[in-house]
Amino acid sequence: MASVRKGQAPAPLSRAEFHTRFQMAFEDPAFRKEADALSRIEVIAWEAYDEGRKAPRTRPAGAGFADPAYELSVEWMETRQRLLQAQAAWSDPATPSRVLLINGSPRNDGTCPGEISKTHRLLQLAREQVEAAGLRTDVLDLSLLSSSYELRIHPCKGCVSTAMPLCHWPCSCYPNHALGQTGDWMAEIYERWVAAHGVIVFTPTHWYQASSALKLMIDRLVCADGGNPDPTTTHGKNPAQAKALEDKGWDYPKHLAGRVYGVVVHGDVAGVESLRRNLCDWLDWMGLVDAGSPARLDRYIGYYEPYASSHEALDRDLDVQEEVRNVARAVAQAVKLLREEHLPQPAAGLDNPRPK
Repeated sequence: MASVRKGQAPAPLSRAEFHTRFQMAFEDPAFRKEADALSRIEVIAWEAYDEGRKAPRTRPAGAGFADPAYELSVEWMETRQRLLQAQAAWSDPATPSRVLLINGSPRNDGTCPGEISKTHRLLQLAREQVEAAGLRTDVLDLSLLSSSYELRIHPCKGCVSTAMPLCHWPCSCYPNHALGQTGDWMAEIYERWVAAHGVIVFTPTHWYQASSALKLMIDRLVCADGGNPDPTTTHGKNPAQAKALEDKGWDYPKHLAGRVYGVVVHGDVAGVESLRRNLCDWLDWMGLVDAGSPARLDRYIGYYEPYASSHEALDRDLDVQEEVRNVARAVAQAVKLLREEHLPQPAAGLDNPRPK
């Protein structure tokens, strides 16, 4: 059996180091009048850290799990229940069709730049078309990570690289109360992906790649592709048990397969083509269904023109505006055909000899 390699983790923080980090959140002088209260709260936080109380509220997993007596995080169980309900609604032909529109730009006029993003404008063009086609829309605006209080997407910890069954669906790495890793938005985002019959990703190109906000979400969606829906099989994060499970054979379930997708990538100098390919390859890999070539768009807006006038460049580019509308039209039509089982899937039923 594959061995578990050790020796990289740093030593735990000392009490003094913990004090310094804890107080960083309360640098505002207004907190000084509550210094005694903060000191008492710090003691509780230190105890949680020192004892490793990742999930302070747990309950037995119960029926349907490999080990019904194993204590699972109440927060994880609540997220799982919402995903099950969302999947049931998604599968019901009587429910309205929903399209998730994802704004991958970190910029909005409530952030430091003080101006809306072109990505936001492109999304609104698409939204009008999806709703005109009679489908419901759900806008996931990742710029809220830059402009909302205590809202975050924590980074993926790479559990899948130790063993696929260690990567739980939904992700069980967060919240980690012992390390103060709370406020994780992904619990809600998973539910919104599951509920969607179609997904359109809109993003600017940052240094040839997706924005950091979008990439955080993408990495945390790894559990949707092959993730383990039963953490009791690994008794939480037990790497040896996870390796043993994968060595026996793992089916890499695709939890988001069957949803339609479209992609809109824009930039001003370079990188849009490679980013569009990367996003489409990622969505294909997860088992989503592309809505045809018009739904896979990469375009330059204001090519090599000043950043300051980029919105004016978009105003003038009526062709790219219409192309974005076509992305939405293609996705809306594909969602309808797929739900009516009229969208041909030539590769359906083929056995993948090398699943991963």
